[in-house]
Amino acid sequence: MNKTVFVGVMALAGMSASVAAAGLLDEVKTRGTLNCGVATGVPGFAAPDANGEWQGFDVAVCRAVAAAVLDDPTAVEFVPTTGKTRFTALASGEIDMLARNTTWTFSRDVDLKFDFVGVNYYDGQGFLVRKDLGVSSAKELDGATVCIQTGTTTELNLADFFRINNMEYEPVPIETNAEGQQQYLAGACDSYTTDASGLAATRATFEDAANHVILPEIISKEPLGPLVRHGDNEWADVVRWTLNALIAAEELGVTSANVTELAAAAGNNPEINRMLGTEGTLGEMLGLPADWAVKAISVNGNYGEIFEKNIGETTPIGLARGLNAQWTSGGLLYAPPFR
Repeated sequence: MNKTVFVGVMALAGMSASVAAAGLLDEVKTRGTLNCGVATGVPGFAAPDANGEWQGFDVAVCRAVAAAVLDDPTAVEFVPTTGKTRFTALASGEIDMLARNTTWTFSRDVDLKFDFVGVNYYDGQGFLVRKDLGVSSAKELDGATVCIQTGTTTELNLADFFRINNMEYEPVPIETNAEGQQQYLAGACDSYTTDASGLAATRATFEDAANHVILPEIISKEPLGPLVRHGDNEWADVVRWTLNALIAAEELGVTSANVTELAAAAGNNPEINRMLGTEGTLGEMLGLPADWAVKAISVNGNYGEIFEKNIGETTPIGLARGLNAQWTSGGLLYAPPFR
């Protein structure tokens, strides 16, 4: 979802270096609030609920970091960003981390001077169409109008796909998911293209969702995950290992229901003990209390719990785990060992 190509690389890199110079972990602790960049509103991933409280799969990562660092999952200032504004917001220091389903690419990692701390969703770009369009494959979209977010890597993927297949298309430029949904439903485009998870989230909000289909072709690799600025390894470690704790907790059977009990006394699994702080000094290495992972997991549970609650098959989004299953279940999800 919303993947911007870089603009003004040198300016962003300069801002990134200057902001990262100050130890962000201490700054966040002193401030007492985590500034976390999210999308402007994507159901299941990041959107305010009826009470104005941010909820979703990406939001849960922000709250887990806030719990680990500040012992308060509510101490988060959510900053909505568009595809065009997200990188400037991170490079300038307006936000401490970006948890916005952003694709990990070479240029963003190397040229824009950002550190992707891991992958929390393995995705790929797809196409949403109305059933009455009468197509069953993206290769039947020759001459179609396509709603596409401007300044994003989805633009390049789209152009490549049509070129490879010797087809023509007419782009309909949009800036946000909400605008894309509006334009698509108004009939301004035959198809809406973005990450398949975003298409599922968008379709779930339609009154006539059954009349819209996501075509079978996935035309790109989109490893999505949280990112921080280059230059502050200590802060990157905190965000990285908080995400890893959520992933490892699912593999190890640590849940929101049993994490407090498991942390109360060392059990017979040394990796669980180290992660939860009943053995070793992993928290001290991060500059956090021994029970930092306990706090992170207690908020919304482990990775699997977060997935199922927000975007899983029993939710309106209805996503299967697929590649996002644990490696022990045939997926790609894998956390380095806690030792």
